[in-house]
Amino acid sequence: MIQNNQELEATLARIRHFQKQIEKIREVETNPQNYRLSVGGFLAEIDRMNLEVREYLSIHPSELVEQVAEASR
Repeated sequence: MIQNNQELEATLARIRHFQKQIEKIREVETNPQNYRLSVGGFLAEIDRMNLEVREYLSIHPSELVEQVAEASR
């Protein structure tokens, strides 16, 4: 779970990096089946990270502090 804005920025940077990797694969892979096999893991990870970003952004900062405190108990 993303716990602060620094982790949010790192996650967003990682998403951008994976998207660029997929763009490069799209440029060079000529076989559609190989393409899908090559990018499947990247897409799954992007989906997972986007969910984390959404969860973090859906919580008001005051609620986030409470959740982090409860999780550390």
